[in-house]
Amino acid sequence: MQRDRSWLGPLAGLMIVALLLWRLGVGTFVDALRHLDAWSVAAGAAIAVLTTVCGAWRWVLVARGLGAELSLRSAVAESYRSQFLNVTLPGGMLGDVHRGVRHGRGGGDLGLGLRSVVWERSAGQVVLAVLTAGVLLLAPGPVSALFPPGSPAATALTGLAVVAVLLVTALAVLTVRGRRHGAANGVVRVVRAVGADVRAGLLGRHTWPGVLAGSTVVVAGHAATFVVAARAAGVTAPVTQLLPLALIVLVAMGLPLNVAGWGPREGAAAWAFGAAGLGAAGGVGTAVAYGVIVLVASLPGAAVLAVARRERRRSGRPESADGAARG
Repeated sequence: MQRDRSWLGPLAGLMIVALLLWRLGVGTFVDALRHLDAWSVAAGAAIAVLTTVCGAWRWVLVARGLGAELSLRSAVAESYRSQFLNVTLPGGMLGDVHRGVRHGRGGGDLGLGLRSVVWERSAGQVVLAVLTAGVLLLAPGPVSALFPPGSPAATALTGLAVVAVLLVTALAVLTVRGRRHGAANGVVRVVRAVGADVRAGLLGRHTWPGVLAGSTVVVAGHAATFVVAARAAGVTAPVTQLLPLALIVLVAMGLPLNVAGWGPREGAAAWAFGAAGLGAAGGVGTAVAYGVIVLVASLPGAAVLAVARRERRRSGRPESADGAARG
């Protein structure tokens, strides 16, 4: 029997937060909450409207590219619901699983619904990684401070780049060999299926421009929210210095090692701000303020959940994804 290890991710997030509390004290977290003002929260919520709509639009494009029906209205509602669940449940990904399941069941194809969410999220992470790499290359100051030559961080970054290149090369070789020799083994079938999904859902002529544009706006919106959080936490560094740090923290936030979003975000912010000379406490304060702003901005998702539950009680039906599939 295979053991359930889903608890390891949240545990890692808790350990990161506990370590930061031990090293920096509770006061760092409390100060960030005390200095957070209504303007910062409102600004973050306004930015979240734009990023949510753009993220939902990206999902619509990917889903339709894969052959699934999804309206923008339903995608926005489901995205808000997903965000709220992500920032209130362990793991930080359960909201995305939930919307994928609802979409799949509503359209009569659970696998297709889940795949549309997986590829939509993957597209966003790829664009984030590319933009982060570009900004770091154009900002040599932060790069030399965060990744000094010969340091463990630089070694890890180089290793990740090598692994990424090897994975892409291996996938390409397997695909070519499968086509040449007509191989029908499991690995080649998976590679072919992945390739078909990428071509249809992400690289289609009418899909990739919107996916790229929507993802870029989403990344820019999250980075802007991070800058707002930094200002609320009392960090006065220029935006040009904060932007690379924000992107690094956003990349870390994609790791499924958190408790409702908490953990890697605060750890990465403490390291990045400390290495950049802004102080680990400033990084943690910014991350805490960002977490609260994101939580407040996701509250429309709680309203979506409440309305859906009230409608189910009135109709006596179990939860389904009809609205997510047809809107």
